[in-house]
Amino acid sequence: MGQFFKFMFASMLGTLLIGVVLILLFFAMIAGLSASFSRGDRQTTIKDGSVLHLTLDKEIVDRGSKEDIDFDFGPFSEQTKTGLNTILAALETAKTDDRIEGVFLDLGFTIPAGFTTLREIREKIIEFRKESGKPVVAWAELYTQGTYYVATAADAIYLQPKGDLDYRGLHSEYMFLKGMFEKLDIDVQFIRGSNNKFKSFGEIYTQDHMSDSNRVQIDALLKGLWADHLAAVSGKTGLDAARLNLIVDSLMVRNDEDALELKLIDGIKYRDEVLAELRTRMGLDEKKDIKFVELGKYRKTFKTRTHGDTKADGAGKLAIIYAEGGISSGESEEGSIGSTSLSETIRKAREDSTIKAIVFRVNSPGGSGLASEVIWREVKLASEVKPVVVSMGDVAASGGYYISCPATKIYAEPTTITGSIGVFGIIPNMQGFFNNKLGITFDGTKTHRYADMMTTSRALTAQEKRIIQGYVDEFYEGFVARVSEGRKLTKEQVDAVGQGRVWTGVDAKERGLVDELGGLEDAVKAAAELANLTNYREVELPAQKDFFQKLMEDLSGDARAWAATELLGDDAQLLEQYKHLRDVKQHTGIQARMPFDLVVR
Repeated sequence: MGQFFKFMFASMLGTLLIGVVLILLFFAMIAGLSASFSRGDRQTTIKDGSVLHLTLDKEIVDRGSKEDIDFDFGPFSEQTKTGLNTILAALETAKTDDRIEGVFLDLGFTIPAGFTTLREIREKIIEFRKESGKPVVAWAELYTQGTYYVATAADAIYLQPKGDLDYRGLHSEYMFLKGMFEKLDIDVQFIRGSNNKFKSFGEIYTQDHMSDSNRVQIDALLKGLWADHLAAVSGKTGLDAARLNLIVDSLMVRNDEDALELKLIDGIKYRDEVLAELRTRMGLDEKKDIKFVELGKYRKTFKTRTHGDTKADGAGKLAIIYAEGGISSGESEEGSIGSTSLSETIRKAREDSTIKAIVFRVNSPGGSGLASEVIWREVKLASEVKPVVVSMGDVAASGGYYISCPATKIYAEPTTITGSIGVFGIIPNMQGFFNNKLGITFDGTKTHRYADMMTTSRALTAQEKRIIQGYVDEFYEGFVARVSEGRKLTKEQVDAVGQGRVWTGVDAKERGLVDELGGLEDAVKAAAELANLTNYREVELPAQKDFFQKLMEDLSGDARAWAATELLGDDAQLLEQYKHLRDVKQHTGIQARMPFDLVVR
């Protein structure tokens, strides 16, 4: 009875404390919003002689949040993410905005974005310079290879005295867990398509080193990404690929003076000296401070992008539908694709007669094979009634390629990672772990032979492995058939470039998996041309939730975890373990997913 009252009073106290936390959250939220909105009201006016200030220090996703509100309290202290769509729209608007005299690339941070995202930003900056004639100056205390890549789009690249340019080439490293699982007596049963030798996702659990097939494809990817990097640096510096490779291979850049002597940068200057030069380039008063306009502030001055006369006869809408993150069944969440939600969005766009064309922006490593099939059908139905042009982001592989293949046309950047036409399944055998490490045993009964086939408390039998292998092979054959139909290739051609192998956008185009090389804006232009649209406005889908709606959802998720941590201390780690288990559970069934999570440095 004592224990009962102890837990009852603990529960009551916990509920009371959570209530107090939520009240504090409410008042902090109101104060934060009031400050944000009042700042927004003051920031809507852009003065003449302003400079667009791009720091690119926040995580860059394909589509930014509906409102730029930085709410710094408890679980909401994370900064808002920057949308690639916002960056592109800002540079497009600034080209013809007489109030904007130039762009200052303040690149003192690592840019949290993939290669293709960086490439689209870089290409847009070059376009801005050429079409507007306005100067772009880059400066940093330290250039990573990513920030330096973006900086090569500028008129001039400057480095802080005693600063550094990290220029060592690319590498990719993987952590293999086989040894750990062996120590834990866990046998990871990894079953992939019979000929899917490049589908290496499960190898991190079953091997202690890269397979030869995986090494071949990763090596090809790195060389493709590096070739694009070399082209960018060569175009800016005039140094050819051989010279640049020698510089990198010999690690010639070891300080700021080396970078200048090797002509990789245009000068070594302090920030105030760079700003003085920027004033000179723009013809501004050298005695006055530069009027910087931050990206968040500038985005408030432009809304929907329009083309031509949107009220003219034949005018319509062009929908950009975003699909970003892993693919699973059910409803979408931020950073993930739910088949139910996305299918509904595509279906509504198909049935909306005012939408004349669709651009399907895909940035996904894949996920559930079944969920991918659900989305595939809606893309196919849409492409039968109006143009559907896919724009691939950093990655559109496996399930990400599955949902792309029925489109009218596919665009990818040279650095996009795509393909990975292959499938797999993973079933851990935990019997040894439970028996030998925890002393737990299992026993039970069943009505039929295969009733417990998917249990993790014992190993699969040889017959069960053959059955699951059959499921996987059948799904792979279906995947190949989908691509064959969508890309007008024979099944043999698809299988030859399939087998789980990933490709860069350049290689994918050579093999018929991609139609054109280009970014999101190229895909928009192509979709408009296919629909014979000259007068239209762009609409972004799915409709985003407003701040309050998202906040209420967070209160049932991240905020709850935060409150538990604050109240319960280390014991709240149990909640984090539960979240990890929940994520793993979503990966049930046959997976059409990238063979690895590629992190290149």
